[in-house]
Order: sequence, then structure tokens, then C-alpha cells
Amino acid sequence: MKGFVLGGTASGVGKTVATLAVLRALEDAGHDPQPAKAGPDFIDPSHHEPVAGKPSRSLDPWLEGDHGTRRNYYRGDGDVCVVEGMMGLYDGSVASTARVASVLDLPVVLVVDASAGMQSVAATALGFREYAAQSGHDVDVVGVLAQRAHGGRHEAGIRDALPDGLAYLGRIPPSDDLEIPDRHLGLQMGEEAAVDPDALAAAAEHVDAERLVDVAREPPRPAPGESRPETGKRVAVAEDAAFCFAYPATRERLRARADVTTFSPVAGDDLPDCDGVYLPGGYPELHADALSAAPALDTLADRAADGLPVLGECGGLLALAECLTTTDGDTVEMAGVLPADVRMCDRYQALDHVELRARGDGALTASAGETLRGHEFHYSEADVADDARFAFDVERGDGITGDRDGLVEHRTLGTYAHVHAESGAFDHFLDSL
Repeated sequence: MKGFVLGGTASGVGKTVATLAVLRALEDAGHDPQPAKAGPDFIDPSHHEPVAGKPSRSLDPWLEGDHGTRRNYYRGDGDVCVVEGMMGLYDGSVASTARVASVLDLPVVLVVDASAGMQSVAATALGFREYAAQSGHDVDVVGVLAQRAHGGRHEAGIRDALPDGLAYLGRIPPSDDLEIPDRHLGLQMGEEAAVDPDALAAAAEHVDAERLVDVAREPPRPAPGESRPETGKRVAVAEDAAFCFAYPATRERLRARADVTTFSPVAGDDLPDCDGVYLPGGYPELHADALSAAPALDTLADRAADGLPVLGECGGLLALAECLTTTDGDTVEMAGVLPADVRMCDRYQALDHVELRARGDGALTASAGETLRGHEFHYSEADVADDARFAFDVERGDGITGDRDGLVEHRTLGTYAHVHAESGAFDHFLDSL
């Protein structure tokens, strides 16, 4: 599977819309595109899947390691992979879009906001290409996709100004129907705010799909991962609008080694019979009343007290807390498994890649002394009991208290860190059941 990366000059240039238009253009040209996302994002991939008809792969060398990133890429299914970048091409202290492109040896197509420029678009692209050589980044910027560009003189001015070695690969015309609304944590999820399909089809007509395929390359083959046996256990995974931040690779790893059953606390499902529970992140703060009344949380509290292993990530941590206070000031009861009161804030409280070191054997996702890499992005803060027990020391990031993460009670672990299956965390969780 060949591929290329759509890297932006900055956040907000329209990489997600450009990615959707490219996916549609490739489909219209008879190709079978596989979407992917550089970095730890859960939201942008939710927009990829409805257009491509398959899950989007999350590619992050910090979370997965170089070999894990390549393995995750090759779990995709198609003839050409479209990797949406994060932020600007070179932005990010430990895992940038440029880093992902380098690990996979994929060419970069630069998405440039051309709404107020013509020849300057070419100058910007040339600067991004030359910066790679000057800064030591192993990145190959091969062309430009002009976002918010009109046709006629505008398009011709951009195309004709590009120097040799930088291909003009099309444009995304400006359209209000292509804009995706946002909120805290980023864009709204794809199920909530899908791009108008007619507008997307019209935009795709201006993308040079065949030339994009021509510039694509095939990454190095990955080293095989460690084979793990089936556990014969049953894992219940929360899956609804409140618990929607789970990587496809995580679901795949769980299904490969256990019997997975899903349930929706928001819809009123009770907790299924199981040997362990995984509560992914998401938006419990937007569904606080429904969760407070959910029978699954009452059952979960009883089962957790009896020693059922429960893993909650970020939103899962919120659901396992004593109570949750929304930005409106309303306080509602949650499962009450973990000794913490959580409140939502008006601005984000943490946004970074993290590294945690397990303090003991109660971490569920790591053994004592092992390090675990993840990502945190949340608008909440937790007040924890004075005698609260923690599973991890924070070596990078903020965690729950600044130097601790992973609240532990019974065999329940709640953490602000999202981790990837390639980290080994979910294998450790399954082996502990």
C-alpha cells in the first residue's frame, strides 16, 4: 500500500476537509483509499471513516514506536493511504507530522491556505521544503494542495509559480458547506457534523487523484510484533457518544485476544457479564445526566468493589469518579469507584504526549518499574482524596496531580493518559484478567 502525508503549514488550514476531498477523489478515480491520521487524535479519524468506509489508522511514533507505527500502517486495507497530518508539518516536540512522514518514508503534500495568496503560496511551499534540508528533518515535500483556492487566474497563479520539484496537485474551493464546526477538544465528531456529501464531491473534482497516486510511496516493511495467545476472557467495552475515543488498533488487539462485547451506558444498557471492563475517553461531560442515571454505572461500582478489573481512560476516569461538575455548575453523581471529584474547566488543563512509570503491580497496564507512553488532552481537573493511591509517577506530562497519574481502587485504574495497543498496555491488561 503506497501512501502520502497531507501536511499543513499550521493548524486551522483545513487539513481535515482536504483529506476528505482527497479520499473522495481517489474513490471517484477507481482507487481504494485507506485513511490515517498522524498523531494521537480521535476526532479527525471519525470524519475519515464515513467517507472511506473503513477505520482510520492513528500513526504516532511516540505512542507506538517506529516499528509499531509501520505495523499499524500495514494493518490498513487499500491501494493508497492518505495520512492527515497534525498541526503544522514541523510542529510537535516529540511526535510531529514530519516525524511520522520520516518513519514511514512517505512524501509530503503540503496543504496551504491559499485564500489570500497566489505566488506566495509557492514561496511558502518552497520554504517548507528547504527547511527540511536546513533543519535536518528527513522529509520530502513533493507538492501543494491549495486549500480555499478559486479557479481561473487564482489557480493559475499558484500553479505557475511553483518551482521545479513541487507539483501542483489540485485545490479545494472555498465553500461554507465544507466547514466543520468545532468545540472543546477540537472538531465535532464525524457522526455529529458530517461534511455535505455533494459539496465534498464537487471539491473532489478539483483534486488531481492520479498525480497524487504517482507521488505516493510504499513504506518499509515492519518488523513483526510479538504473538500473544488468546485469553479466553470476556471484555466489556463502553461504546457510545460519551465513550468514543478508542483507537481501531486497540479494538483489534482486544478482539484478537478476548471475547469483546460492547455496551452503551448513555442508552441505558446495563453492564454485560464479563471478566474486565474498558471505558475509553470521550465526552461524558456532555452526557452527565444520562450517565448519572445509567444502571451500568451502578452495576460497575458493585462489580469493581468485588475485584472486577476496570480500566478507564480520561473520560472513563470521569465516569469512575465520585461526581462530575459541568461548566454550567451542575454536579452529578458518577460511579463512585475512584476517590475523586472532577470538574470541567473553561480551557484545557493538559495537552501533551506523556510518559508514565509504574509504581507497583497494581497498574493493570504495566509492571512495576516499566514506562508507558501515552497522550493527554482534557478540560477537566480532579480533586483526589488525601489517601488516594496512584499507579504511576509522571515523567513527562501533567497526569492527575502533576507528578502522579492512574488512580487505583480495588482492581480499578483511572488515568488521564490515552495509550495505544502497540505500547503493550492492553496486552498487560488482558493478561491480568
